[in-house]
Amino acid sequence: MTIHDELRAPGAGLTTFPGSAAELGEVRLIDLAWNELAEVPAWLGGLTSLAELRLDGNRLSSLPSLAGLTALRALHLDGNRLTEVPGCPPSLETLSLYGNAIETLPTRLAGGLRHLAAGGNRLTGVPGALWKLTRLESLNLAENALTDVPAAIGGLTRLRMLDLGHNQLTAIPPEIGDLDLTDYLYLSDNRFTEVPAAIGRLDRLAYLNVTDNRLTGLPEALGGMASLVELRLYNNRLAELPASIGGLGRLRELHLQGNRLAALPALIGELGELRVLDLRNNQLRSLPGAVAGLARLTHLDLRNNRLRTLPESLGELPALEKLDLRWNKLDGEPDALRRLAERGCVVLR
Repeated sequence: MTIHDELRAPGAGLTTFPGSAAELGEVRLIDLAWNELAEVPAWLGGLTSLAELRLDGNRLSSLPSLAGLTALRALHLDGNRLTEVPGCPPSLETLSLYGNAIETLPTRLAGGLRHLAAGGNRLTGVPGALWKLTRLESLNLAENALTDVPAAIGGLTRLRMLDLGHNQLTAIPPEIGDLDLTDYLYLSDNRFTEVPAAIGRLDRLAYLNVTDNRLTGLPEALGGMASLVELRLYNNRLAELPASIGGLGRLRELHLQGNRLAALPALIGELGELRVLDLRNNQLRSLPGAVAGLARLTHLDLRNNRLRTLPESLGELPALEKLDLRWNKLDGEPDALRRLAERGCVVLR
């Protein structure tokens, strides 16, 4: 058996680790993901040329220490049965542990980590050392049992992506506004009752998800999130929206289903880039005439509200492709619906 730079055998049905220490001595990449490996040999920890190791989707319940892999940059262990994190070298930049049974993270973590995924485990807390990883660019702690995020999170100044969804968090620390998030912030399925005004400082963030919480209101500072493209707030207890929502000039999708909204602010008509507006399962009694300003809106879902009338301006929406009004009790046949249907919009009622 001759192996040079790489050993690639993903999804090959392997039950034993191929090769030997001698044969793999110069290898830089080992990809044995999606096999049936239940263990790996101890000599794996001595492959000092190895830069990337992929063992996702196996049956591993433990690993030997990998601290001696001095060239290792990326370690992928998602979807195994690990209960502990193996020893890792200080050179590590990517550590992916998603979907294991890990209860604690090490108190010492590689200082150069740029990407850490520890979601889908059994974490109830994380060590203080995590908040000192100032080179982190992405952090996934979703689907655990975390109850607290400390103010120290504000020190992760290079963080672009943060997922804290599906935990048991009750408060969002205002220091989250100190982050430089650009790609996404997931806070869904927790126990939040409010969003701090500091979130408005995340003016480079593209995607925000705070669904399935207990929010009763939103801060006016929300309008400062000028780069938002998608905002998901469904399944909360929102009774109104801040007028500042009109400042989200780049927003393309706004998901508000399953709240308690009785009206919309007129400034919602300022969302000129909006394509999707989902208002299902609210308590809307009317729509503002300013909806005519939603020139690029293609999908408007108003199912299961309390609408009796519609503004005439609704019929002026030039890009609307689908309007769903089912489970409302409209009076008569609004002319706006006739005009939309005539130009090809699908109207369901």
